[in-house]
Parts: sequence; C-alpha cells; structure tokens
Amino acid sequence: MTITLDRPMIAILRLEGAAALAAGLAGFALVGGHWQTFALLVLAPDLAMLAYLLGPVAGARAYNLAHSHVGPALLAAMGLWLAPGLLPVACIWLAHIGFDRAMGYGLKSERTFGITHLGRIGKG
Repeated sequence: MTITLDRPMIAILRLEGAAALAAGLAGFALVGGHWQTFALLVLAPDLAMLAYLLGPVAGARAYNLAHSHVGPALLAAMGLWLAPGLLPVACIWLAHIGFDRAMGYGLKSERTFGITHLGRIGKG
C-alpha cells in the first residue's frame, strides 16, 4: 500500500524538521558544545550514503538508519546516564536530521534515491 501525502501534511513534516533543527541547536548550546565540533560533525550522518555503492537497498537502509530520530535519542539517553560527552554529538545528529527534513530530504525509498517519505527530493 502506498500513501500519498498532500501538501499540508508535507508542510507539517517539514516544520517538524525545522523544530528538530532548532532543538538540536538549542540543546547543543545548552550542553556547552564547541561550534568547531559542530562544524566538523554536522555532515557525518551523510557518510551513510556510501552504502549506495552496494546498491539502492543497502544505501537506503543505511541512510534511513543514520537519518532516523531513534539514533540521536538513544545517544542522548546514553549521554544522560553514562557519558555526558555524547550529548553534544546527539544534538548535532538531531540538528542534521532536522535540517534535512526541513529542506525536504526525507527517508529514502529502496527503489530509488530521489523518492522519500516526503515525496520527491526537494519538492513540497
């Protein structure tokens, strides 16, 4: 079954991305992260795209794992209980995902890179 999102739903999801970006940036500032670290790591989740060298299924799965809110949430929880140094990294990761979603880059289809849960890349 395929679900087609209408423009208002896509707009809400993109606003949700902008909120995640804002939360990631605010959290990073609140935990005292160094902005040089932010600049160094902000694009790190996109390294998952290297899995596309193995094909579209492996690429989409790796990309989607790296661009799910589950990862930064678990990393933040580990930071709260085990290693506070992980908190800035979790915030950077959340900000990256939020920026991508706000710009219309959603979770990838295993069929082709350009189709996401937000529609075609950049549309909406």
